[in-house]
Amino acid sequence: MKILGFWLLSMIYMCSSGSSDESYAAADAAYEEEMAQPELADDVEADVEQKIIKTGNLRFETQDLAETRAQILKAVNTTKGYVENERTGKDYRGSYQELQLRVPAENFQQALELISQGVEFFEEKSISQRDVTEEFIDVEARLKAKRELENRYLELLKKASSVKEILEIERELSVIREEIESKEGRLKYLSKQVSYSTLNVYFYKTEVESGVTKSYGSKMLQAVKGGWQGISTFVLGLIYIWPFIILVILVIFLIRRWQKRKSQKNTPKS
Repeated sequence: MKILGFWLLSMIYMCSSGSSDESYAAADAAYEEEMAQPELADDVEADVEQKIIKTGNLRFETQDLAETRAQILKAVNTTKGYVENERTGKDYRGSYQELQLRVPAENFQQALELISQGVEFFEEKSISQRDVTEEFIDVEARLKAKRELENRYLELLKKASSVKEILEIERELSVIREEIESKEGRLKYLSKQVSYSTLNVYFYKTEVESGVTKSYGSKMLQAVKGGWQGISTFVLGLIYIWPFIILVILVIFLIRRWQKRKSQKNTPKS
């Protein structure tokens, strides 16, 4: 099958120097398809062990965040892992911490047991496994095909006789190399995910009661301060408007005096 791909590329070169970009693209696609056939990947599949990506999630309550964190870090150090991400914060229940750990796949179960020591109850404890063996083999086979195709184009480049052919072949080589880098990146990512399992640990400390007490006391203190500020504002307001108050009192006094005189005039004498 490989001979067919090489023969196709050779025929392209032996054609006239007016070969089009479509011809090179067709040769590329045909060769990759031949190289990526399942029978060609059999030798690869036979040597590749099963590729499993493991992910664990733990969620639980603790009475001491610092102590629990120290225990987790000790477990990570014992199992030769590392902390990839860490997050801390507060919510309506209290304080919490979240650690994303990466542990060697062979030490995943040991890390899980060490972290679980002393935990009375897990709100969540789940482990998922994803088999990427087929994808790993497929990407590896296509990468091998691309590399061999690159070598075929390099051979044609050495034999190219015109500037146009050289430019066309180099353009195809550029595309092939980008695809090679992409597939190499995917293989590295899969290999890292398989080699190091992910363990997400979320633990928190409930502080609802103390939070309510502090909140109530704070409200009481705020109310006292607010009342005093209200009185102060009222007194200051009176000071600011004292001329108006005197004027109002004077007007009321004059009105009542006028009403009293009027009342005396209307009263008949005996």
